[in-house]
Amino acid sequence: MKSSTKVAIVTGASKGIGKTIAIGFGKMKLQTILIGRNSEDLKNVADDISKEGGTQPVLFSVDITDSKKVKETVAEVAEKFGRIDILVNNAGIHYGGSLDLPEQDFKKMLETNLVAQLVFAKEVVPVMRKQQSGYIFNVSSRSGKVGFSGSGGYSASKFGLLGLSESLYRELTPQGIKVTALCPAWVNTQMARQAGTPLDAEEMIQPEDLFETIRWLLNLSPGACVKEVVITNPKSL
Repeated sequence: MKSSTKVAIVTGASKGIGKTIAIGFGKMKLQTILIGRNSEDLKNVADDISKEGGTQPVLFSVDITDSKKVKETVAEVAEKFGRIDILVNNAGIHYGGSLDLPEQDFKKMLETNLVAQLVFAKEVVPVMRKQQSGYIFNVSSRSGKVGFSGSGGYSASKFGLLGLSESLYRELTPQGIKVTALCPAWVNTQMARQAGTPLDAEEMIQPEDLFETIRWLLNLSPGACVKEVVITNPKSL
């Protein structure tokens, strides 16, 4: 039976940007599907959503590079709720380096930051096609627009995601499925700090800014389609 509540899948939902977006969706009374590797962290996010009065989330502890598990998870969501309205391809990892980047780390970034996003889209889009509606948000990066020195591997993975996202934008928009890539500069997350951001917390984009951007996009009229949104910091222009 098809749920009357819109269903939103968020990958990398256990922390950072994904956590903030998931909590925001909970406040919007969406049925959130939280996907991440750490089940305990996912439970904490679910508790936060419940405290805010949101619909009880559904949790899946999944390594998104496990394509078989991803396909099973999306199929389970579609079977349970009869719909998928939003996919936020947010999960990602960062390793610094270009030619000095170990080959295995580069391959792991491509698997996590690009291949997994393709697999999720492949599984979700058939459901959205049947509905003739849906919205896919691909969380790329300003590093998907600019190849920064010392970050060639990460930039390559995010450039790839941006290219995939633009192709899907052109393919799916005429079918009623919107696609937007989000390209933020430094966001105030643990990943940014581990990557060596030179900015203080208050100088960075806040995770809430990403959620507010998504909420704004969701509230646009059906005829308004946004291919990408680039968000920068005053010191990262």
